[in-house]
Amino acid sequence: MLAFHRDRVVGFALVHCPQLSRLKGIGDFLIYVHRNYQKQGLGTFLTNAILEEAKKEGLHRIWLEVVTDNLPAVRCYEKCGFVREDAMRDAYFGDDGTYHDMLIMARILSR
Repeated sequence: MLAFHRDRVVGFALVHCPQLSRLKGIGDFLIYVHRNYQKQGLGTFLTNAILEEAKKEGLHRIWLEVVTDNLPAVRCYEKCGFVREDAMRDAYFGDDGTYHDMLIMARILSR
């Protein structure tokens, strides 16, 4: 799913579903919103829209990884029904030259 401003892509969201029987109905969520378009509700809109599409496709579970320090993103995901499941220590090397923890968050769709 793409988000445009005029003729420019300013955000996208997708769910990757591995074609393995043991991961049937499980999707990995990825989203990007250009920094100039953040804090305007676009991330929430894209997340909710992709969740609706995932439900229509019959997916059972959507999960994601997010840098723990990215509080606006964490709040967005929680607002959209994702829950924190676990953390990974020093799992992301940031632009600041240091390692950051990441959260694993998920939402069950079929309940």
